[in-house]
Amino acid sequence: MTTTRPVISIIIPVYNGERTISATINSVLAQTFTDFEIIVINDGSRDRTVEAVASITDPRIQLYSYPNARQATSRNRGIRHAQGDFFAFLDADDLWTADKLADQLAALQAYPEAGLAYSWTDYIDEGDRFVQAGRHQTINGDARAALLANNFIENGSNPLVRRSAIEATGEFEASLPPAEDWDYWLRLADHYPFAAVPKPQILYRLSSTSSSANLALQANQCQRVLNRAFERLPAEFQALRGRSTANLYKYLAWKALGSPPSRASSWAAIHYIIQYARYEPETIRELKFILVMLLKSGRQLLWPAQPAG
Repeated sequence: MTTTRPVISIIIPVYNGERTISATINSVLAQTFTDFEIIVINDGSRDRTVEAVASITDPRIQLYSYPNARQATSRNRGIRHAQGDFFAFLDADDLWTADKLADQLAALQAYPEAGLAYSWTDYIDEGDRFVQAGRHQTINGDARAALLANNFIENGSNPLVRRSAIEATGEFEASLPPAEDWDYWLRLADHYPFAAVPKPQILYRLSSTSSSANLALQANQCQRVLNRAFERLPAEFQALRGRSTANLYKYLAWKALGSPPSRASSWAAIHYIIQYARYEPETIRELKFILVMLLKSGRQLLWPAQPAG
């Protein structure tokens, strides 16, 4: 008896995701393109994640359980199980619109040289309500310069990638969380053009437990990603290093200010604003942005919000 390989392999790492994993998987099962397999990598969950996955009856779902090793390793484990000609990754609390796979596959079929297709991202809260739009940036072709400036793909739940590009690029770097996604897209961009689907198809879930506590780690890991990229890239890209670093600190400042107001988040924002001004090659043109950010940080520092009684 022969079996037909699926066109797309969807890899879902999950750790303690009992509250969201069913909705995530159901957003895959609702896709208009249906020739896929779903590979769920249970990363040592201690809740009822396994029971939640097992309760969904569909022969395309495969569940593998491993000791906890974090997301990059879980994706690499999923890649080793995957049989498809194209790979998609999906975090266990994010959602896709129903046309995501169909549109991204069509984009890659229309652009045979492209190794990766991506869509726009919108952000939702824990109740699936729209919070804000993502970057909504459209890049077709050589994505290296744009991707150095900002991770316009935004998250690991976004791209559809050719198997051949995955095999040529290798595995996710497990030592870079939470920046391993950006590192991987940059490595792919070294050798493959990108194809864009200019519509929001990834719904990235923001958690109310997010805080500025991990911003220092994120700053360090993102800087490592940039250093790794610039070490690989030819001379014509080196002039982008200052602007890339400035944009990183600009993003971190906004993220600190988007955290629940506190003295810690305010001091973090001030630190990142100063670093941004240090690396921004055209600081004078950005003074308005810097002043607004400093004023907002100072207001939070002097008058932090009181916890709800």
